[in-house]
Amino acid sequence: MQFRARVVDAQQRIDTVRLEAIGPAEARQELAHQGLKVMSLDADATSAGWGGAGRGKAFSLVLFAQELLALLQAGLSVIESVDALLEKEPASASRLTLQQLAQDLRSGHKFSVALQRQQSTFPPLFVGLIGAAERTSNLTEALTRFIEYQTRVDSVRAKVVSASVYPTILLVVGAIVTVFLLGYVVPKFALVYQGTGRSLPWASQLLINWGRYAAEHTVPLAAAAALLVAGLTFGAMRARRSGALGAWIRRLPWVGDRLRQMEVARLYLTLGLLLEGGMSIGQALQLLQTVGAPADRERMERVRSTVSEGQPLSKALEKEALTMPVAARLLKVGEETGQLGTMLRRAALFHEGETARWIERFTRAFEPALMAAIGLVIGLIVLLLYMPIFDLAGSFQ
Repeated sequence: MQFRARVVDAQQRIDTVRLEAIGPAEARQELAHQGLKVMSLDADATSAGWGGAGRGKAFSLVLFAQELLALLQAGLSVIESVDALLEKEPASASRLTLQQLAQDLRSGHKFSVALQRQQSTFPPLFVGLIGAAERTSNLTEALTRFIEYQTRVDSVRAKVVSASVYPTILLVVGAIVTVFLLGYVVPKFALVYQGTGRSLPWASQLLINWGRYAAEHTVPLAAAAALLVAGLTFGAMRARRSGALGAWIRRLPWVGDRLRQMEVARLYLTLGLLLEGGMSIGQALQLLQTVGAPADRERMERVRSTVSEGQPLSKALEKEALTMPVAARLLKVGEETGQLGTMLRRAALFHEGETARWIERFTRAFEPALMAAIGLVIGLIVLLLYMPIFDLAGSFQ
C-alpha cells in the first residue's frame, strides 16, 4: 500500500514524501534507511478505494503456493523461485510481499522465518507447515498438502455461500415488493375506497386503515424504516465481530448441528494436515489454538493438556465433545496403526461429504418453501386489496 509521510531530512528541511510499503512499520524503516526523520505517517488516500492509481490486487496465498510448488518441482531453489515470482509480478501489494520475502531469504533467514516476519500475509498454519517441512526436507509435499487443504476449505465455504445466495435474493426481492405494496399501493387504494361509504371485510378494512395511516405519516414511517434497517445492520455486524451471531446460529435446530459438524470436520482436516506434515501432536494442537475458532481455543487447550498427560487423542477429543461416531472409530484405527494424520483427514472428508449432501437436500426443500411463503404474503395483500372491488362488482349484478 502507499503511504504519505511528513519527514525532516539531513538539512533539517520539512518535506512530504510518498512511498510504497507492506505496512507502517516497513514504511518507517525504509524512511529511516534514507536518513529521514518521520514526523507523521498516513495511508495515502489518493491511492485507496475504487480506481486508485496505486491500488493493487490482494496477495493470493493459494496461487503463491501453487506457483512456488511448480518452480520447486522444476528444480529451482526457494530463493530462485521467489526471485522468478518477483520478476513476473507487476507493481502491486503482491510484489512488495515478494520483495520483502526475497530480502529476508538473502539475509540468511530460513524460509519459515521469512514467512513469519509477514504475519499479516502468511497465516500461522502455513508458516507452521513450512517450518515442519524444513525439518523433514520435504517442502514440495508440504505445499501440495496445503494446496489440497485450502482448496477443500474454500470448496466447502463456496458451497455454503452459493446455497445461501438464492434464498437471500428471494428474501430481499420479496421484502422490497411487500414494502412497495404496503407503502405505496395500499395508501393509493385507501384514497379510492375512502369516499365509497361501503362497509369492507374486516381484513381489508384493517389493511386500508394501515394505508391511510401510511399516507398521513409517510416521512416519519420512512425515517423509522431507515433507522430500523441501519440498526439491524449495525447490530448484525457487531454480533458477527463479537461471535454472538455465530453462537445464535449454532443454537438453531438442524442448522446449528450441521455448522458444528463442519467446524469439527475442518478441525480434523487441519490437524491431519499438520500431523502428516511432520509435526508432533503437541505442536499441532498448540498451533490449532491460534488458527481455530475463538469458541474452540479453550477446548483445544484442554485437549492438549489431556494428550500431554498420556491420554489418546481420540479420548481427549471425545471428552470435549469434538468427535462423532464415524470419526471416533477412524481415530482409534489411526492410533492403533500409527496413521493418525491419514485417519483424521479421512474423517474430515467423510463428514464434509455428509455436509455437502445435507446442504443440497436443504436447499431443494427450503427454496420452494420460501418462494411459496413469499408468494402467499404478496398474494394475500393483493387479494385483500381487491376484495372490495369484487364485492362492488357483485352488487352491480
